This record gives sequence, structure tokens and C-alpha cells, in this order.
Amino acid sequence: MEYLEKYLFQASEICRLIDRDAYRRLVDELTALKRRNGRLFILGVGGSAANCGHAVNDFRKLCGIEAYAPTDNVAELTARTNDEGWDTVFAAYLRTSKANGDDAILVLSVGGGNAELNVSPNIVRAVDEALERDMRILGIVGRDGGYTGRKGHAVVIIPTVDADAITPHSEAFQAVVWHGLVCHPELKAQENKWEGLKVQA
Repeated sequence: MEYLEKYLFQASEICRLIDRDAYRRLVDELTALKRRNGRLFILGVGGSAANCGHAVNDFRKLCGIEAYAPTDNVAELTARTNDEGWDTVFAAYLRTSKANGDDAILVLSVGGGNAELNVSPNIVRAVDEALERDMRILGIVGRDGGYTGRKGHAVVIIPTVDADAITPHSEAFQAVVWHGLVCHPELKAQENKWEGLKVQA
């Protein structure tokens, strides 16, 4: 099968296979977070970090949820990495923010963190810190969900349909899933700009 045809077919398969119950649990968790005026800390590295910044905008603007991505503050991120180590950057951000049981983290990650393999150890440490603070653990992750999948309260795992395309599918579907969340009628507080315009024929 020609590559692009295969890629698009796999995307349609992922849409078909995503766990609807897990997706619904994310909606419920975020609705409860919004009701109690909790904050949402969105965590990710690499391409997922870029997704975090976009997601923060959407949750704040469209849903009215107070949201933050530690990776948006490059000065603090690099200072903490330089002075204290990469594996603690997210946990330290939660501590300084005095995160508590009203708040939640939302992990965007290809693998969800794996301490044994030293993959995204900062996510593992952040999940532990969040649990110590009685926070809710949410996630949109790939592979088997990793540490986030094991410890999380509501986690959508992007199904693996091609072992050679786990990263692009996981990072692309982070956006698909969170856009479904921020536009969900139970969460959305404001229309998207273009949908709200009256376009004349």
C-alpha cells in the first residue's frame, strides 16, 4: 500500500479503536475539575511539549479552565534542568505551584514514562508528586500507557496499529483527543472563532 494511503488508513483505524469509555472518563474528570475550580497542569516533552502549549490555550480560552504547561516557561525549565536535573523539572513545578487535591495533571506522551528504561523520568516523578498531593492523574498517551497508564485515573491510550509509526500516531492523536475534549458541550464555555462567524454567501 502506498505510504500516504497506509498512513491515513491507520489513522481511521485508530479512530475506530480508541476506548470510548476512557475518553468519557476524561470528560467526567475535566468537568469535575472545572466545577471545583481546579487547575490543570499539562505535561509533556518533545513534540508532546509543543502540544501542551497548544492544549493550554484551548483549555483556558474555550473551556475557562485555569491551565499551565511548565514547558512554556523556557527560562524556568532550563534553569531547573541545569541546576537540579531534568528528571525533577515537572515535580518541582507542581511543588512551587502548591498543587493540591483540587488540581490535576494531564500527561501528553508517546510512552507515558518509564523509569526502568530512563524514558521521560520527569513524567514519572511528576506522577508520583501529583499522587502525593492527592491530584488527579489524566493522560493521552501511546504504546501501553507506561507509568501514566498504570497510575492514572483517566487515561486514553492511543492504540498501536503500526509498531513503526507509534510516535507520529500518538502525537497526532493527542491533538485529536484534546480537541474533542475542549469542544465537548459539557466543557466548552466559548465558541471557536470561525464557527461563531456569520459568513455571507
